[in-house]
Amino acid sequence: MGNSVKTVLLMGLLMGLCLAVGETMGGSRGLLTAFVFGGLGNLVMYWFSDRVVLWMNGAQPVEPGDLPQVYRIVADLAAGAGIPIPKMYLIQSPLPNAFATGRNPAHAAVAVTTGILDVLDERELRGVLAHELSHVLHRDILISTIAAVMAGAIMVLSRMAYYAAIFGGRRDDRERGGNPLAALAMMIFAPLAASLIQLAISRSREYQADEGGAKLSGDPLALASALGKIERAALAGRGGFAQMNQTTAHLYIVNPFSLEGISRLFSTHPPTEDRIERLEAMAGVPSSKRLRP
Repeated sequence: MGNSVKTVLLMGLLMGLCLAVGETMGGSRGLLTAFVFGGLGNLVMYWFSDRVVLWMNGAQPVEPGDLPQVYRIVADLAAGAGIPIPKMYLIQSPLPNAFATGRNPAHAAVAVTTGILDVLDERELRGVLAHELSHVLHRDILISTIAAVMAGAIMVLSRMAYYAAIFGGRRDDRERGGNPLAALAMMIFAPLAASLIQLAISRSREYQADEGGAKLSGDPLALASALGKIERAALAGRGGFAQMNQTTAHLYIVNPFSLEGISRLFSTHPPTEDRIERLEAMAGVPSSKRLRP
């Protein structure tokens, strides 16, 4: 099953879960509340998520002359993908990383850290930027944003359903025999299920961006090498994580906050070694000769 199909199915599950929580809140009124929460949240994030994300990471806009190497690579890749050249941003951080944001290719931005310019060579940097443009091309940022908003809405709605059951709710809800224990179970498990679905969507999109970026750059091994370098720098704590906003770390090509231990089970990204192995397989590298981060 392709990653795009998986994403559609997972988004459907997320919407179904949202409606189930709304039903627990009380029939048609609860369903309407669920739609309003999800709709308003998605509308706001659709228009303003890119500005918020860039601001939270301290990203500063740069002109082509400020980062000529990066701009040249991005312009070449954008031409190959048939999309406008995204706006470029720079983050002052020694930790090597990059991310893309924006609701569509016409309103996209790519941000890189100063650290990634120091750590990667031009070939590897091209692989990373191709990965980010693949996100832009396939509107992954919009999908991830919608998933995040819906997961947040489910969390709020499930809590509302619980308190509605505890304090009686409307008269017709009481007559139907609302169950506080069922509402409590919904409050606990619905947000967990929503988070797991959101993470599955994110991991699916990362695999697709790796594949799309490798095809766009024509060099899967460059992206594989870059992923290994970025992960090693993150594990070594190069410069620390203090300058990186944890709430938006899922947007980066490697999430440095979920590389070890149990946190990997709830990571927004697939294991880097799996990503590297897939890229090396694309390049035809025999399994006995594949690298590890």
